Amino acid sequence: MNVVIIGAQWGDEGKGKIVDYLASDAQIVVRFSGGANAGHTIVRSGEKFALHLVPSGILYPDKVVVLGSGMVIDPEALFRELEMLESKGIDWKGRVLISDRAHIVLPRYSQMDREAEARRIKPIGTTGRGIGIAYAQKASRDGIRVADLDDPDRLANLTDEDRRFVETWAGQLLPLKIDLAAFLREHRNAWRLFEGAQGALLDIDTGTYPFVSSGMSCAAGSAAPGGIGPRHIDRILGVFKAYTTRVGNGPFPTEFSDDSPGSLSQYIRTVGNEYGTTTGRPRRCGYLDLVALRYACTVNSIDRLVLTHIDVYDGLDEFEACVAYRIGDRITQDFPASIRDLARAEPVLKRFSGWKTSLSGCLSYDELPLRAKEYIEFIEDFTETPVSIVSVGSDRAQTIVRESPWIR
Repeated sequence: MNVVIIGAQWGDEGKGKIVDYLASDAQIVVRFSGGANAGHTIVRSGEKFALHLVPSGILYPDKVVVLGSGMVIDPEALFRELEMLESKGIDWKGRVLISDRAHIVLPRYSQMDREAEARRIKPIGTTGRGIGIAYAQKASRDGIRVADLDDPDRLANLTDEDRRFVETWAGQLLPLKIDLAAFLREHRNAWRLFEGAQGALLDIDTGTYPFVSSGMSCAAGSAAPGGIGPRHIDRILGVFKAYTTRVGNGPFPTEFSDDSPGSLSQYIRTVGNEYGTTTGRPRRCGYLDLVALRYACTVNSIDRLVLTHIDVYDGLDEFEACVAYRIGDRITQDFPASIRDLARAEPVLKRFSGWKTSLSGCLSYDELPLRAKEYIEFIEDFTETPVSIVSVGSDRAQTIVRESPWIR
């Protein structure tokens, strides 16, 4: 069985925790896109693990994790991360594999990335780690894949500096190399979890272009880059927060207008720890955007939603969510492609009453207070998508599963 997990907003939705939780039932976890620009934070028995390249299932000693064909891999960042895991008692050897079709991020890509960002009149807000350059090189057919690391003809296209870098890391990367399609065919009867990076609204085709990532963060990206065909996807989960955040530049219709000390924006950033795992940058915060969430459900065929960070609202008397956009003299509930329209969009808000009690100890959906359940049910009705998992805290144990994704 193949289950896909993607972010249903602009990233940072808590996918890492959910992948980690669901990986307990999977045998194989495949991350299908992105690079070291992504970040997942997992809390296990109070201990934090910040992952950037390695799939979240690595914390289970009996799971195999794969860096998929759609990823772009910085070898230095990868082995630094593996050393961190080893220092915390995680034995990764024999369990971390890399698709031979994944691309390599070369050192000069970071400088090229920063220079490209500096030339933009309106910067995108990239992490400057060379991820976009790696994908551009891939698209222009000038990239280097893991499969090419011991191919003299392919390496002949590199500069001397690039070749020395590749030769330095080839000895450590090549033992991890697999033919992903053949590997998954061999393990066709296993339960396999496909982990996305960033979020649906940062996808190169369906996101808020050009303020997007360079890879495929949509559910469709789990197919070819993940080593399977689209007809073999059994379930698609979309992870979203009870509110919305965004890192970097780009339109954000529901962003809080007041970010001063004591504001709702500052409250959510503090209580929700809304700082980038990779960059440490404070995230922009705003109301839950149900227009954008419904769009993400539609274009990704999301079967079930996963709600996280609802506990951040525990202390509020009331809060709001966006149910439509006002753009000029018209009201719409559709998510526009035009960046200009999104920048002009004003959120039409619906008010909800808070529950003023801690959700962190709730072990089942029935234990949630009535007002929390009313909020969840409104989201389900608006998006026409059931919420099957609710996270009420950062720890693995603070997870309410209403329906297992592993049931066909």
